[in-house]
Amino acid sequence: MFGRVCASIVQRASSYTLTLSSTAQFQPRAANICHFSSWMNSRVRSDISGEDSGSWSLSGRHLSTRQDLDFQLNQVQINSILRSNEQTVSVPEFDGRGLSAVRKFESNQLPANTPNEDRRSSATCLQSKGMLFGVFDGHGGWACAQAVGERLLYYTAVAMMSKQSLEELENCMENERPLPPILQWYKHHADFHYRESASLYIDHLRVFWQELIESEEHGEGMSPLEALDYSFKRLDADISLEAQVPLSNDLMKSTAIQVAFAGSTACVAHVGTDWIHVANSGDSRAVLGVLEEDGSWSALPLTRDHNSQNQAEMERIRSLHPPSERDTVVTEDRLLGVLMPLRAFGDVRFKWSHELQQSVLASLESGVDLDSLNLYQYTPPNYLTPPYLDVAPEITHHKLRPQDRFLILGTDGLWDELGNEEAVRLVGEHLSGIHLQAPVSPSEKQMKLGEMHELLQNRQARASPALDTNAATHLIRHALGTGEYGELCQERLALMLSLPEDLARMYRDDITATVVYLNSDLARPQHS
Repeated sequence: MFGRVCASIVQRASSYTLTLSSTAQFQPRAANICHFSSWMNSRVRSDISGEDSGSWSLSGRHLSTRQDLDFQLNQVQINSILRSNEQTVSVPEFDGRGLSAVRKFESNQLPANTPNEDRRSSATCLQSKGMLFGVFDGHGGWACAQAVGERLLYYTAVAMMSKQSLEELENCMENERPLPPILQWYKHHADFHYRESASLYIDHLRVFWQELIESEEHGEGMSPLEALDYSFKRLDADISLEAQVPLSNDLMKSTAIQVAFAGSTACVAHVGTDWIHVANSGDSRAVLGVLEEDGSWSALPLTRDHNSQNQAEMERIRSLHPPSERDTVVTEDRLLGVLMPLRAFGDVRFKWSHELQQSVLASLESGVDLDSLNLYQYTPPNYLTPPYLDVAPEITHHKLRPQDRFLILGTDGLWDELGNEEAVRLVGEHLSGIHLQAPVSPSEKQMKLGEMHELLQNRQARASPALDTNAATHLIRHALGTGEYGELCQERLALMLSLPEDLARMYRDDITATVVYLNSDLARPQHS
């Protein structure tokens, strides 16, 4: 199988040359408290070509369209590519308000698209309790995932704040005093913000908290479940509104329209002292790693994919439209034959009327190149009774137990390559320090921890330290480099990492993975 894939890639890539240069290793940026001014003073990635073009080059990869393609990456080059976006953050056990349910988290991204259409976010709530983690998978470009990754955690955190805290925010804004920080962000050095839209984002967040202040029911703030549900819907409504109303300048207007017409899935987890709440819209996924009493690892899914493989989701979509559309709402496993996720932010092409879409696109300056913004005049087939898409998240909650050791959040690029159980096993091995080299039989993959130790005593040659200290990198390495028999295949990994930009997306997707290590000591037996 691998040989056939390799031959196919070589045939398609016969007109390309690829050279690689090793990149310097970067340490994750230290945690910082991010005020709203970060939207206005944020750094833009240094590898953007042009100040606002959004055209990126893939770090450490220089491509030219000439003759040959070289797959011979050495271990140093492979590691440099895999680790260029990794992040490791240790969380203080006590933050002055209580014990943290999170010990640390590790995250990484590997793009297939250029630029990467995935985004990730992580932050501690400073005006309420708990931590927020999110992964966002963009489609139709990166614009929507970028906006949602910047904004959604703020909306959720604000919704959980008490009315008294929100009134303090409003007083500071009215009197032009510094705002108390809402979130402590954990940023990677490559993260950037929409600088040109900062004032718009702040204004609409302020309108949101003003409405909460005026609500007689808000009181001590929403629960995590309510806040996640409301923030998803409210942010999507704001994205839709921003594309329709007049804005202060043409750049802000074109950005708002670009965000609305692109789309993004979202999977966000709020980790509190006793509970995990996960809100999911689309086909990203959250999976809990559980250490059973017998030493084996098991996977507990906290989300369900919103795609054509989910029959309940298919019935939900069909029930929203006339019986005459039952066979056309989802065709070829895609919404209206076009879109794979069945819930998402943005994607107004599947939400607005045809007339509204035309009107908004016509509002752009005549000199604006729609192609450069990833915009085009197109109506999906059988577009009869919109909206066909919404962002309403499916929310699950789970009471933490001593055996719950870690949470994996990943975009669908990870889950296309790894099943839930396999991902949990890989992180469990990484956590326990046991790694078996190839070949590993299927029965060995299911071994309990004690049996694995016994096996290692007899086969020390088959045990090896992990190549990566970061568990998210460990997942990505195995997602792309695992051979037919479960072995880690250097040749396969080199091949998948060497693909030119035009070909990479045909054989793999952008991958984002975040592994959150839980403080199991907090989950006492009486709480389980």
